[in-house]
Amino acid sequence: MTARLDNLQAALDGALGAKIKHFKRERGEITITVAAADYLAVAQQLRDEPSLKFEQLMDLCGVDYSSYKDQPWDGPRYCIVSHLLSVSKNWRVRLKVFAPDDDVPVVASLTEVWAAANWFEREAFDMIGVIFDGHVDLRRILTDYGFIGHPLRKDFPVSGHVEMRYDPEQKRVIYQPVTIEPREITPRIIREDNYGGLH
Repeated sequence: MTARLDNLQAALDGALGAKIKHFKRERGEITITVAAADYLAVAQQLRDEPSLKFEQLMDLCGVDYSSYKDQPWDGPRYCIVSHLLSVSKNWRVRLKVFAPDDDVPVVASLTEVWAAANWFEREAFDMIGVIFDGHVDLRRILTDYGFIGHPLRKDFPVSGHVEMRYDPEQKRVIYQPVTIEPREITPRIIREDNYGGLH
């Protein structure tokens, strides 16, 4: 495993060089972070470079770093994380890119590099609100078309902003403000004296 990671690290350094802004090797995995301006070009290199050959995009998701490990985060808020697989080389890499603008997060679309990015990018757009420049059909995929907001942003209320219900008088589904009162739920643990058979 260590020799394979050494070979992958050398191949990544040789092919991408200074385009890698941050390199992390931890728990038998390699994560590279690149600038938004280099994101699409790096993805194409990862796929086409003979020493790398990442033929498959396994997953792509959005991450909100407004707080990280319960600490304030100092840096760009929104990150796109892709997991790539090289079948021919039998190795994986995690590719990260941060959207440079927190108000309107935009990164390049990878759909022209890997067709599988299409639905993953739509999901990240829907859930986190990152816009993928160059995506041919960027629209919501999990929430309703009239949905306002992005559910996985850390500032989105758990109960949402609106609820929908069927109105028998109007004979249609209507939207209305949420009627559920938000509350903090702290789990209470009660253990009997001989819990688990211990005396």
